[in-house]
Amino acid sequence: MITVMTWAISIIFMLLSMFHWYWMVGGTKGAQAAIPSDGSTMLFRPSKLATGTVAGLLLLAAWFVLELGGAVDPMVFPDWLLVYGGWILSVVFILRAIGDFRWVGFLKRHRGTVFAKWDTMLHSPLCLVIGIGLMIIAGS
Repeated sequence: MITVMTWAISIIFMLLSMFHWYWMVGGTKGAQAAIPSDGSTMLFRPSKLATGTVAGLLLLAAWFVLELGGAVDPMVFPDWLLVYGGWILSVVFILRAIGDFRWVGFLKRHRGTVFAKWDTMLHSPLCLVIGIGLMIIAGS
């Protein structure tokens, strides 16, 4: 079960990375669902550099999860980082699912936007599943 969970979370990170690469090179589909807005304007406009950085970090996270779950031999990350990093990453995703009490997460106040709809239906539940999955993997 841990192996399946490891691969599933890693593949999710790879897919999320691919979306970010797509946006970095100029793709626009899904951007309104991915960036919080007040209903008329996006709260921020990520640069290509920022979007590419997130894409790279998601790809790195995919590999991290494979090492953490033992699906591949540790090659990149030291043992101490695998021990603590898995727990830290799980907390980050669980906190993201809970949200900032304003724009993102289950406890957001601003609703009624494209982003808020997708955040409630997909982003926050996915973050919660990733966070719990990482906690299980890190604890095994």
